[in-house]
Amino acid sequence: MSVDILLITPPFTQLNTPYPATAYLKGFLGTQGIRSVQADLGIETMLCIFSRDGLSKVFETAAQQESQMDVATRRVYSNRGLYLSCIDETIRFLQGCNPTLAHRIAARNLLPEAGRFEMLADLDWAFGTMGVQDKARHVATLFLEDMSDFIRSTVDPWFGFTRYAERIARSAASFDTLNQALQAPETLTDEFMLDILRKYILENNPLLVALSVPFPGNLYAALRCGKWIRENCPSVRIALGGGYANTELRSVSDPRLFEYIDYLTLDDGEAPLRQLIQYLRGETGPENLKRTSRRVDEKVEYTEGRHIPDIRQAEAGTPDYEGLPLEHYISAIEVLNPMHRLWSDGRWNKLTMAHGCYWGKCTFCDVSLDYIARYEPLTATLICDRMQELTEKTGVTGFHFVDEAAPPSLMKALSVEILRRGMVVSWWTNIRFENGFTRDLCLLLARAGCIGVSGGLEVASDRLLTLIQKGITVGQVARVNRHFTEAGIMVHAYLMYGFPTQTDQETIDSMEMVRQMFECGVLQSAFWHLFTMTAHSPVGKDPAAFQVGRQEVGQAVFAINDLEHDDPLGAEHARYAYGLAKSLLNWMHGHGIDQPLHRWFDFPTPRPSVPKDVIRQSLEAVAYQPTTSSTRWIWLGAAPMLSIVGKSKKGTRWEQAEVRFETPRDNVVIRTEPKKGRWLCDFLSGKHGEPFTQAAAEADYHNAGLKDFEGFWDNRPVHTLYRAGLLRL
Repeated sequence: MSVDILLITPPFTQLNTPYPATAYLKGFLGTQGIRSVQADLGIETMLCIFSRDGLSKVFETAAQQESQMDVATRRVYSNRGLYLSCIDETIRFLQGCNPTLAHRIAARNLLPEAGRFEMLADLDWAFGTMGVQDKARHVATLFLEDMSDFIRSTVDPWFGFTRYAERIARSAASFDTLNQALQAPETLTDEFMLDILRKYILENNPLLVALSVPFPGNLYAALRCGKWIRENCPSVRIALGGGYANTELRSVSDPRLFEYIDYLTLDDGEAPLRQLIQYLRGETGPENLKRTSRRVDEKVEYTEGRHIPDIRQAEAGTPDYEGLPLEHYISAIEVLNPMHRLWSDGRWNKLTMAHGCYWGKCTFCDVSLDYIARYEPLTATLICDRMQELTEKTGVTGFHFVDEAAPPSLMKALSVEILRRGMVVSWWTNIRFENGFTRDLCLLLARAGCIGVSGGLEVASDRLLTLIQKGITVGQVARVNRHFTEAGIMVHAYLMYGFPTQTDQETIDSMEMVRQMFECGVLQSAFWHLFTMTAHSPVGKDPAAFQVGRQEVGQAVFAINDLEHDDPLGAEHARYAYGLAKSLLNWMHGHGIDQPLHRWFDFPTPRPSVPKDVIRQSLEAVAYQPTTSSTRWIWLGAAPMLSIVGKSKKGTRWEQAEVRFETPRDNVVIRTEPKKGRWLCDFLSGKHGEPFTQAAAEADYHNAGLKDFEGFWDNRPVHTLYRAGLLRL
């Protein structure tokens, strides 16, 4: 069998679900008649290592280091027989097989324990209400992490479950270190990986191997694969692309990179790979390559190919997971952060609502690059078509929309379409915390299967948010978060500290804002990270405008992205890292929320200068939203039930309509005049799932011979119907 392209994700990214790049590319290539096969060397290499045979080789290799082992490492080595006897069944358990093993694992009388378990006692409070299956998966994850630590200490210092040799690839201005590592003997991890690669090459005889490198922790493995192909299959051409290349290798000029690959492509890979295949087939010349670098006469030559159009998102096809071992991915519980757990737990189909970011102004972001700058939304109909196609092919109804920021208008349209089709799905995505996420929209999203959102609160300071050009305020974020939370949608906030000119006071005040959001129950998950200046962001391009200085690192001939900088007006940011992380871990689980902030640090800090109820006050500041004739509504509830009851008072008798709306958990009853009650029942019953304008409702109301529509529609009884499914779009 011969194929045009072998698409490879090198080790390591995620263990629970495939990284979507190769599936996206395979879906497109299929529409072009280009034969492709894909492989996730990460999961396959991991499963080879974490097997009885694989661990046997690990222990045999580690024997040479026995005299140098520390206490935790020696404990693993001494219990190697137990690790070998348990590993296969533990992996099967994490793959969703043999769930009854959870009882023995959770009881902690089956798996050997080393260094990672020393902190488990401190985290027992987080598992108080957890089920046996979840606790067992966390224990099993620690068991694997003990083995990972052992491998790193004895046979491969670069090993990691979600990254491999990352530190020698991150912002490597020079290729020297990587080149030296690639000339060294293969590690044990390399041997496992290359053995799998060899089988794919022999089985498929590809014209081109395309290596997708999303992160720095994939680069070394990708180039090690390229080196093996060069030495063993010289007729096979090699291309490298992906997120890492798109951000860090845009200006590479060191020709030594091309000793391991033949072509480097940038940005979306669909058009570059199509053009590259045509070139390798002899159907076109090098002038028709698209965003591709190659070595010509010992120099790096880049072909932009502006005359070759990009592939529109609507024409890119549905991601195709064929060939990936979907049933073999493992569902681990590595951390207790709710959103990080969602990221690593379970299988998700990856899709995109819109290419790029509809906002595109944040000064810390790579807004100049294609993956942010080129905004191109899909239609709700096409997204639902792709969701249904993927569900049919994979059997998975969970979707992670990997948008930079999903637009509220498209999320609304998608939700209406999901409900119209009667789809039962679960999905989550990234957003901006903007005012468009009203109470009713969040309820609509929840009805359509949205279970979580993540967005950037960033510095949680209005001055700094303005400097960042985020377009939001802290109070606004709190109100939006309340809408999501009350709809039952989990909210995760990305938090940043150390933005240029951020003072000690502002860091503490930001921390206090976050504490109050947890206290008010409008935030369930969050993560702090230290600001990094990048080469393609506005602050990286013009640091002086942000009152910071960029430290030059000499001429970068290989990778460039993260930039060192001086912040003379700001705080000593790095020292806040531990206290911010520790406090957040506790707040996410309801602990220490009332504790003074200074107790989280081992150095003096300022007292918060923001009022202790500033978030609560923001939540109480409810803005009135007037309706107009063009306001759109949708009825998602069950058919209402009408009863006419007689009333009397002081000898006066009259009839009253009671309209009862049953919900899955309770009911809503409104009382009105009989004619109005009959109209409301008839109108809503005829509009189920069909968006309508307020003008249409008013016209139908008047056609029924009723008067004073505004007095009826904009009154308290009808206003309560959002609880039963009457939502304003």
